[in-house]
Amino acid sequence: MTEKNQKKTTPNRTVFEDPGSVLLVDKPKDWTSFDVVKIVRQLLRVKRVGHAGTLDPMATGLLIVCTGKKTKEVGTFVAKEKEYEAELLLGASTATYDGESAIDNVGTVEGITISMIESALSEFVGEQLQLPPMHSAVKVGGKRLYKYARKGKIIQRDPRMVDVQSITSLEIRIPRVKLKIVCSKGTYVRSLAHDIGKRLGSGAFLTGLRRTRIGQYELDRAVSIDDVAALAKNHRASVL
Repeated sequence: MTEKNQKKTTPNRTVFEDPGSVLLVDKPKDWTSFDVVKIVRQLLRVKRVGHAGTLDPMATGLLIVCTGKKTKEVGTFVAKEKEYEAELLLGASTATYDGESAIDNVGTVEGITISMIESALSEFVGEQLQLPPMHSAVKVGGKRLYKYARKGKIIQRDPRMVDVQSITSLEIRIPRVKLKIVCSKGTYVRSLAHDIGKRLGSGAFLTGLRRTRIGQYELDRAVSIDDVAALAKNHRASVL
């Protein structure tokens, strides 16, 4: 399914057989990455399924899903650089750094110019220490940070080194900013949005996120959940 000359909806009789498969899936909005794994497991009727690189529920785009023996290669895909299209809203912030929680602080965009935004963006290119958001799956003391956050607790956590290869502005219509971001594994685009807002003195949070590439694997080669269902149905019919 990852061959360039293969169309998205073309049934492949061997794709679900041993030694496993690598599926490029376009994750829908409001689905967790585990939701995708679960439905793929049900549709393909395979036991071992894993994904490479979690996407938040509000995010959409490329999710690499491995089945069977290919699950051993998940770490290889996780290590590859990622490309995203992100939308930020300046002038406010939220506890989760995105639109999944209510605005908890209102700032102002008065006096902020496009050149100021472009200058701020350039400061976040390169290797840097990034603090994981409290609302994340990072473990501290054996417990996920979001579990502390849900109880209103702020836990001391260590910043992690990430590498942002590039940030390109796609559209700036203050207070909304659309960006293309290429970064290393482990980079939280939500945190990047939050930090950009702090740098501008306005506050900011992520309102949209779409992953468009993982290494050499691009979103335009991915299939939808409906495509996976159709492929599974055709495969089962072909072996009757």
